[in-house]
Amino acid sequence: MIPSRRTVLIAATAAAFLPAQAMAAEKTKEAATPPYASYWYPDSLPSGTPGTGITWRSLKTWSAADDADLAFNAASVPLAARFTPTPANTTARSGQARVQALVSFGPTSANPSQGSATADYYTLTHWAYLDELVFWGGSAGEGLILAPNAPVVDAAHRHGVPVLGNIFLPPTAYGGQLRWTRDLVQKDSAGHHPLAARLVAVAAAYGFDGWFVNAETGGGNTALGTDMLGFVRELKSLAAAKGQRVTWYDAMTVNGTVSWQGALDSQNQAFFQAADDMFVDFRWSASSLATSGRTAGRVGRSRYELWAGVDVESNGSNTSVNWDAIVPSSKAHITSVGFYRPEWTRNHLPASRTPADFHASDDRFWTGRSLDPSQPDGTDTWRAPAVSVADRSTVTGTPFASTFNTGHGLRWYEEGAVTSDAAWNHLGLQDRLPSRRWVVRTRGQRPAVSFDFADAWRGGSSVLVDGELDGPAVLDVYATRLAIGGDTVVELTHRIDAGDVNVELAVATAEPSAPGGTPPYTYLPVNSGNSWQTVTVPLTGLSGTVHALGVRLTTTDGPVKWRLGGLAVRDTVTTPAAPADLRVTAASGGDLRLAWAAAPGDVRHYTLHRLLPDGTRRFLGGTCQRAYYVSGLQPEQGERAARFELRSVGELYTSSAPVAVTHPW
Repeated sequence: MIPSRRTVLIAATAAAFLPAQAMAAEKTKEAATPPYASYWYPDSLPSGTPGTGITWRSLKTWSAADDADLAFNAASVPLAARFTPTPANTTARSGQARVQALVSFGPTSANPSQGSATADYYTLTHWAYLDELVFWGGSAGEGLILAPNAPVVDAAHRHGVPVLGNIFLPPTAYGGQLRWTRDLVQKDSAGHHPLAARLVAVAAAYGFDGWFVNAETGGGNTALGTDMLGFVRELKSLAAAKGQRVTWYDAMTVNGTVSWQGALDSQNQAFFQAADDMFVDFRWSASSLATSGRTAGRVGRSRYELWAGVDVESNGSNTSVNWDAIVPSSKAHITSVGFYRPEWTRNHLPASRTPADFHASDDRFWTGRSLDPSQPDGTDTWRAPAVSVADRSTVTGTPFASTFNTGHGLRWYEEGAVTSDAAWNHLGLQDRLPSRRWVVRTRGQRPAVSFDFADAWRGGSSVLVDGELDGPAVLDVYATRLAIGGDTVVELTHRIDAGDVNVELAVATAEPSAPGGTPPYTYLPVNSGNSWQTVTVPLTGLSGTVHALGVRLTTTDGPVKWRLGGLAVRDTVTTPAAPADLRVTAASGGDLRLAWAAAPGDVRHYTLHRLLPDGTRRFLGGTCQRAYYVSGLQPEQGERAARFELRSVGELYTSSAPVAVTHPW
């Protein structure tokens, strides 16, 4: 692996702010610095002075108690269970090849803990095909061990995808020093590897799922190889006890040298057996992968615990790949797939790219040229994951709701009104998104379907269906496993922007009869209009379990534009409890750090607003954590203190009463 490739407001009354609720900001001399994802060296630090904005830290000296940014970086969403519905096409398989992605979401030393003020971000949404995400990065001049930021982990966990931190020991040509490898695998007087325990403690405190170990610094010997093997074994043993996992990268061999094998063989088999999985370097061939699969079986392991590396950093979905060596269409899959740097889908676009540009590129990568996983294009030389791998879903219980928020936007909307006109990204606010994008079942002309950022009901995006309808078109929205009770209803929030559209809710209480089949939908009428409206549809006459949800659109009059802003399945409506003890913990002019005590019960996330002197509320941000950083605030005319309100938001997007704090200018 070559390290150089890492290269608004809505009206509200002033009475909404209750002075009795407000608490004076804490007096503190601490500066309000922005929080970033954490990174470390194993033990010893480089010589010299770190560059601007870089902090050199030793993992050996880390402790949760001394971690000033832990509240910003600790993920809060547990890893969701997933199920596999009947595949959308006849080529996708379940129980065979899996998909891993090594993704760099930002620089090692400047990766924000809680999103940032731009919509230009790699907002991964095709989680349904992923089985493991590696938070890629690391460099000799910044740090070698990276802990994933909380928004990435929260979004991945919501979709059932585990996230691994990265341990990168770079080649000497890129600044790697063998002493850092020795630091990592050092032993204490009892013969244990103390940094193995420290790594497991970090993952537990931060809420992610384990480590990707990539040792590429050359010059080692058999003694170092033996120490590394002992380290990996202890790391896996300690990780397994905490529900974490370890993936090994095919670089260092058992004799301590670095010699990428491109296969599972005698030089790396011991490391594979010590870990949960192994990323097979890009040097693989059809014969080496076939042999590797057989070798895995001989040692009692699954061939699908081998990720065959596919380097897409430079060419993305234009990359030439011998797909039949990994995921042949005519026989069982050979190994799993490991994508290196799929954020190409964003990075290769011009600087003027928009969120819509990114999602079009990303859909092409994950779904294929047809942009419909139920109808793969057999002439497409890029074998997208949707063609080979069955999608998964985590929509298994009520209440369930989605506002189709992708985790970034050009504005922030609440109930169709703009409450902040600033661009933003925060993956932790991403909804559970449709796994099959986009399946449209029609005998007529197929309309275009996309996430759209020009308008939304809540968050930053909605689903837009745009085009000619010369016959009924059914849009598959969610694969689900939702029990139907006597009070179960579906709520649909939608709007007609153009055309005369008849809208029906599609509900299936069974699976299709075969892969690629249409769910056996029942169609229920939905009222329509030219403004946002939420329609409650009782599931009258239906029983058992909802297996699929969709919409059927019909028109008799030309092209249409129809927008889906929200969907919910519920039995009752509940309101979350309010958080408590909102306080300012650090301040530097208009930059503030805030913290609070968690609300009891189930909370999806928290929203922070500024209450302006004219009584309007401006959205400042949302987070799943219990701390938030805001920057660049300025006093309004005549304003002596800034006033803030924090609310808990539940799974149905109901909000708690606010808790408030003031901060004097």
